[in-house]
Amino acid sequence: MRRIKEFAKKITPIFIMDFYHFLWAFLSAVFYRFPSNKIKVIGITGTKGKSSAVFMAGKILENAGHKVAWSSSLGFKIGQKEKINPYHITMPGRGIIQKMIRKAVNEKCDYFLLETTSEGIKQNRHKFINFDTAVFTNLRPEHIEAHGGFENYKKTKKLLFTSPKKEKTIIVNLDDENADFYLDAPAKRKIGFSLNPSKIDSSAEKIIKPSQEAKFYKDKTEFIFNETKITLNLPGKFNLSNALSAIAIADSCGVSKEIIKSGLGKINKIEGRMEKIDAGQKFKIFVDLAHTPDSFLAVFETVKFMRDGGTKIISVFGSAGGGRDKWKRPKLGKIASDYSDAVILTNEDSSYGENPEEIINQIADGINNKKAEIFKITNRREAIKKGLELARNNDTVLFLGKGTETTYSIAGKIYPWDERAVVKEELLKIINLNNLKD
Repeated sequence: MRRIKEFAKKITPIFIMDFYHFLWAFLSAVFYRFPSNKIKVIGITGTKGKSSAVFMAGKILENAGHKVAWSSSLGFKIGQKEKINPYHITMPGRGIIQKMIRKAVNEKCDYFLLETTSEGIKQNRHKFINFDTAVFTNLRPEHIEAHGGFENYKKTKKLLFTSPKKEKTIIVNLDDENADFYLDAPAKRKIGFSLNPSKIDSSAEKIIKPSQEAKFYKDKTEFIFNETKITLNLPGKFNLSNALSAIAIADSCGVSKEIIKSGLGKINKIEGRMEKIDAGQKFKIFVDLAHTPDSFLAVFETVKFMRDGGTKIISVFGSAGGGRDKWKRPKLGKIASDYSDAVILTNEDSSYGENPEEIINQIADGINNKKAEIFKITNRREAIKKGLELARNNDTVLFLGKGTETTYSIAGKIYPWDERAVVKEELLKIINLNNLKD
């Protein structure tokens, strides 16, 4: 069925597909009675950091006493009801989104935060949603083939910022080289955020930034915002940047710095984002969704900073099939081998007509660090097992690419999959086996 749909898309003229998506967006909005007109909707787009920004901003707004709903790759939430996103896509279809917004309105939620993707915008899933706020986190090469080039990808994301609402607020990451492109969009308020304490931008009326250089530790980040010391219980510059985007959202909603501080202080993890797995083992394990060169660098730089001297970094990952972003495969291999002592290349959603072994070999083509041990294990569970078996005291094992995803595609079939659960299962087998040996 999937292949039939893909074939139908290829032979159908683009203008017909565009009209099809537009019509479904309109009919969905009509059916659910244009619910976004009755709730404040915050759309967050960018290559990375979207789901973390949704989560952090949502938690801060809840801490301020607001009832919140959201849709992201991490999951769906309406008030107190929350569940994992089961669709294997970040931004669901038009009917699902409109239905969720209607439910949020019925539950008397104050805010709906929507992780908004370029593919979703391309398919008009954002149409007939009345966005009060549009947020840009960053832009890096991704989905290049699908959009026909980086510039098209960049312009597609801007459609979120040029939606009809005149009273819109836009929030932009000033540290990104494309910031001016998005700040140029018409809006009532323009807010920037930056890691740089001395950042100045005349086009943004307000800049959310640390008042002095932030302090990074192995398990947390400390920074000063509006003369208030904030402790973020998450390591790494990328987490601080995501936190600043969440602060900018909360600040634009009138949340005080004290509430922002306490709200961020209550966040100890973000599922599937540098999520720590602990079953009593003597080495560190992290599961992360990272699947692009930029996100790989962010994760590996953070882990390098956290590692103890003389210990190893072991990475386990693959790359999705279907010819999507083939250019990144050797780059992932190079980055992983530059930082890892052992690299285990494996399968990742290869049910899109590509041979998983060929994908693995394309990743391996980028490896130029001869000191790193390289393993090729197509079976992902076996690769996970190998990564755990290689680990010794205080080493770090990274499982990248799946995060909180709930399915795994192999040879045209989709299977249930929770990377965190699989890692724990294999880890407990090793721990129990070692106990028996003792």
